[in-house]
Amino acid sequence: MTRITDIERTRSEFEAIRRDIHAHPELRYEEHRTADLVAAKLEQWGIPVTRGLGRTGVVGTITAGSSKRAIGLRADMDALPLQEQNTFAHRSVHDGKMHACGHDGHTAMLLSAAHHLAQTRNFDGTVHVIFQPAEEGGGGAREMIADGLFKQFPCDAVFGMHNWPGLRVGAFGVRKGPIMASSNEFCITVHGKGCHAGLPHYGNDPLFTATQIISALQSIVTRNKRPIDNAVLSITQFHGGDATNIVPDSVWFGGTVRTFTLDVLDLFETRMEQIARSVAAAFDCTITFEFQRNYPPTINSAAEAEFAAGVMHELVGEDNTLSDVEPSMGAEDFAFMLLEKPGCYVFIGNGEGEHRDAGHGLGPCVLHNPSYDFNDEILTLGASYWVRLAEKWLAQP
Repeated sequence: MTRITDIERTRSEFEAIRRDIHAHPELRYEEHRTADLVAAKLEQWGIPVTRGLGRTGVVGTITAGSSKRAIGLRADMDALPLQEQNTFAHRSVHDGKMHACGHDGHTAMLLSAAHHLAQTRNFDGTVHVIFQPAEEGGGGAREMIADGLFKQFPCDAVFGMHNWPGLRVGAFGVRKGPIMASSNEFCITVHGKGCHAGLPHYGNDPLFTATQIISALQSIVTRNKRPIDNAVLSITQFHGGDATNIVPDSVWFGGTVRTFTLDVLDLFETRMEQIARSVAAAFDCTITFEFQRNYPPTINSAAEAEFAAGVMHELVGEDNTLSDVEPSMGAEDFAFMLLEKPGCYVFIGNGEGEHRDAGHGLGPCVLHNPSYDFNDEILTLGASYWVRLAEKWLAQP
């Protein structure tokens, strides 16, 4: 494993920054303290800073040489609305807020890389370090783009990285094409006619109708999409009725649809509404259909994924470079950046959780879990990847 020596020497400084951010988590679009810390560090190292894109976003620009080429490196900064169960020294000081996805580590890794790039300037071109707010459901990447991210800071390509629990320390994962799924929500309200539960023939039962719709919707997964296309449709809520002897006038249910392509997503949205309306009509009911597209699929461009894999190979070796890593049905708003620019999103192994300090919760060290903690052992490896990626990308003919 070839970590950059100068980055390794500064590990304790950035570990302290990471733990400070972990102890002071901020939810989406509330990352004022974190943004202040990031901006202050970048300015301390002589890096010009721009603030306010996507409300609380921070962009640092590092230049060297005369090339017009530019690369973007992105880290997310926000925490989750979750009560931390860890009791170690750097646990969250804010009840109901926690860095349970490792964005504290992502921020620290990119800061470490920015520090080294600013000190060495061993490249020809421009590196934009992008610290993004509101990845957790807020669409911060989309908002930064809407505020002119790529107009103010033109990039030839943009790259992102996420720690991955269960993937061994020292390993990276990447793949061409979809690496994370789209995230979408739906709500279907079934309108019927209420009646006495002992006299059901006087009404049109929306509860019974809703259960038939729910069963029929799974036919999209098994009979409408191609078997080789991955997708999941999950019903996660069902609400209706107030008394045991009354059939209600209406009920509603909702959930999520996740796909790896927009074509399959289009199919789901169309067929869901068709099926729900048709089944409801068969039982003399009607529906209101709502479908919200949150995050598109995260799709790596082939050339950039291959390039990233090459950097990983030089850094950690062939055995630790998973160049066809299994994609995740989780979602990631870096997808919006990949709709604008070629680029690549990768995983860095966070291990199984043995790294956690005494006082961690009893739950597993997995993302969005109250017992999670980022693995500080990978800070310098992640920073080394960012630096080598930027230097080699800008050195291309």
